[in-house]
Amino acid sequence: MRRIEKYIYQKPDWPNFFWETEKLLTLLTEVRNLQGRIVGKMSVLGFALKNQANLEILTQDVLNSTGIEGEILDINQVRSSIARRLGLNVSGLVSSDRNVDAVVEVMIDATNNFNQPLTRERISGWHNTLFPTGYSGMFKVQVGKFRDDSSGPMQVVSGSIGKEKVHYQAPAAELLESEMTAFLHWFNNKQNIDLVIKSALAHLWFVTLHPFDDGNGRIARALADMILAQSDGQSYRFYSMSSQIRSERKQYYEVLEKTQKSSLDVTCWLEWFLNCLLNAIKASETMLEKVIFKHNFWLHNASKLENERQQKMLNKLLEGFEGTLTSSKWAKICKCSQDTALRDIKDLLEKQILKKLPGGSRSTAYALKQ
Repeated sequence: MRRIEKYIYQKPDWPNFFWETEKLLTLLTEVRNLQGRIVGKMSVLGFALKNQANLEILTQDVLNSTGIEGEILDINQVRSSIARRLGLNVSGLVSSDRNVDAVVEVMIDATNNFNQPLTRERISGWHNTLFPTGYSGMFKVQVGKFRDDSSGPMQVVSGSIGKEKVHYQAPAAELLESEMTAFLHWFNNKQNIDLVIKSALAHLWFVTLHPFDDGNGRIARALADMILAQSDGQSYRFYSMSSQIRSERKQYYEVLEKTQKSSLDVTCWLEWFLNCLLNAIKASETMLEKVIFKHNFWLHNASKLENERQQKMLNKLLEGFEGTLTSSKWAKICKCSQDTALRDIKDLLEKQILKKLPGGSRSTAYALKQ
């Protein structure tokens, strides 16, 4: 009886992916041009600004890579963990939990050491780092080891009990040794393909193998970032692919499932990946403008402040204050009296740092004066 080839890895020519080059050429050219423009723009900035931009992008990358999996990390802990590992002198650092440090360590290793070989030991080390307790939530995982399918085949499932829908079933555990050997050989050797395309293929290939009990998505995104760093020729990250994947999460899972249940023609996946990367680079330009604005803001205003309360609240406004700023919110956040809050605000109004927004007297709101 002929075997039913339901998934991509069951095709006779696996893993010889192919795609329609002509269909992707315009999109790839646009990505490469924008990629070069953003790297060029950052190259003329000072050391401090480049580090600040890198810090902000890596923070968003870590937050969103875990967010895709439904895990929400504290932004201040993530930023502090990254700053410490990069040796950056950043004010307001807080202590970070072990699970935060773990995700940061994997991302930093992938992007800072992008030209180092990807070995079985290195990738197992990443997995060890992600699951230091040997558990993912309440479930025990085989840390640093390929899955053994002892509890059944590795499946991506949705729906309630009794109404489950299997979106994908990964290759049997007995195939993983040979499959991962082939993947690592391909990853570490040069091919006659653009590195952006290789990044997309690495992501697809790794999540298709799904070699670990858990953490496959996070590692796949780290691998994609590692090759994108190679394509940029630098460890500084100025765009976040994970942030964009999270915002396009529904389409991501749809195109991934479609590709994994299709032929070895991965044009559809590459087209989606390139569009996602293009959107990520475009979004980074807005972030870079904010970093530059914040830098210039403190350059002109840092010496004008009277106390740490003002510095704290201005930082919150610069980073995106939720809602509008009022004197009562100021007092609550800074743990001070309403009178003290009003004095702080009045001082900043007089120095042309804050401005009043239209509104009533008791609910007067304030914003940064651009």
